[in-house]
Amino acid sequence: MAHPPEPGWYSEEAATFGDRLTGAREAAGLTQAELARRLGVRLKTLQDWENDLADPRANRLQMVAGMLSVSLMWLLTGRGDGLSAPVEAMPADTGARAALEELRALRTETAAMAERMGRLEKRLRGVLTEVRP
Repeated sequence: MAHPPEPGWYSEEAATFGDRLTGAREAAGLTQAELARRLGVRLKTLQDWENDLADPRANRLQMVAGMLSVSLMWLLTGRGDGLSAPVEAMPADTGARAALEELRALRTETAAMAERMGRLEKRLRGVLTEVRP
């Protein structure tokens, strides 16, 4: 039975914006602190971008792409001029690969749940505001 080809390491199917940002930063030989300083943002802000907890504004995205010598399209989607593989490739251990896939799925589910919780909290606040005399 033939298996479909695996998506590229940094493709939309295999990696997040934060994964691509981290890979490009490491390939450029920069620490998080160095890149944050060059971009004029706090270290925590850059860490949140790399952990997919926040997204940079458009002007910062353009700066990041330029500083790391990757295209804006690659940074956002994994398509275009960018890295083809991580600096240090992960071993092809199927257990590690499965754990990574599960972790990515959990991250996606967690983000969706956080968004749902935020919407529910907003609705609840609206209801509670209406109830007050």
